[in-house]
Amino acid sequence: MATPPQQRSATATDQQRSTAALDPRRDATTTDPPQQPGATLIGSVQRAMRLLESVAGHGHGAPAKQLARETGLALPTAYHLLRTLVHEGYLRRDKGLFFLGEAAERLSSSGAQEKRRSTIVDALAHWRDLIGAPVYYAMYRDGEIEVLCVSDTPGSPAVEEWADFRETGHAHAIGQCLLAQLDEGVRRDHLDRYPVRSLTPYTVRDSQSLVRRLDRMRRTEQVVERQEYALGTVCAAIPITLGATAATMAISLPSHQADRLPAAARQLQTEVGRLLGSLALSISI
Repeated sequence: MATPPQQRSATATDQQRSTAALDPRRDATTTDPPQQPGATLIGSVQRAMRLLESVAGHGHGAPAKQLARETGLALPTAYHLLRTLVHEGYLRRDKGLFFLGEAAERLSSSGAQEKRRSTIVDALAHWRDLIGAPVYYAMYRDGEIEVLCVSDTPGSPAVEEWADFRETGHAHAIGQCLLAQLDEGVRRDHLDRYPVRSLTPYTVRDSQSLVRRLDRMRRTEQVVERQEYALGTVCAAIPITLGATAATMAISLPSHQADRLPAAARQLQTEVGRLLGSLALSISI
């Protein structure tokens, strides 16, 4: 017996649904095609990056034809991208040759700076765990005392900066160590801007007394400070002089562990001396 048209239509629909259910490659609720890997990548950006990498490999510059050949780009495409990169400052052109521009060099220097900082951070963390005390790294830069990195733990916390380290260099080991490395004129200028003042009963009383103390210090000598900056804390700083750079590594301990300070400072000095060669390029983070 013939099947009515309405029944034939329903049967066909049921068959389509059954086929869809049995075929895992079909999804009745999705109409968009699947996203292909890399479909969102922008080809022009990829080509521009290849050009930048190629230019970076030529310290004395390279012409467009050579860059196009090395990157596998058509010459008109290479010219267009090179002009764009020059306009944005990532490349510069001189006598037909392309070189890295200021924008690319800034990116490179930023990456190098971060690598140098990472080297210092890792070294401080190693010394912190080895010595069992917070470790500080500081420099005298542009007329200021700058504590650039501190490595401590919850069990051995760093000294709380309750008075600005930059303004109180006369009172803490870090500042005294840096001031001792400065020329007389630079030191005098610093003390004129940041006069000596008492922070605790143990702080040096006046600039004349401080200068006499600093003049007695040898450039390689440890600087020890006991409760001059903060009551309940003793500190020692190790001078690091590289050319015109005045820098220091330091440790702090609670005053009830003051008997540990000399040995801990000597250990830090030994460790710094062992790694100073490899740290020399990282010292100006």
